Amino acid sequence: MRKRIHVFYSGRVQGVGFRITAEEHAQEYGVVGWVRNLRDGQVELVAEAEEAALQQLLQAIRTGPMKNFIHQVEISWSNATDTFDEFEIRYY
Repeated sequence: MRKRIHVFYSGRVQGVGFRITAEEHAQEYGVVGWVRNLRDGQVELVAEAEEAALQQLLQAIRTGPMKNFIHQVEISWSNATDTFDEFEIRYY
């Protein structure tokens, strides 16, 4: 079953290549959605895929080169809405 995650990453997650890393991992695992910087210094990620692919994405971000920059992760799970065709970096 396809799921959706809504994730907020905090720490030193801006200006370190976090969004491009998330995009590369999302494409690797066939995940669609988006990632963006927030004005408060967090990074927000919304993604949809099979639950296993989303778990792989979360694990890759947590254990890859970004792991030292992440201090806190807030994850909400829900059913997919199938509103995305690709994964992209968004700008505010």
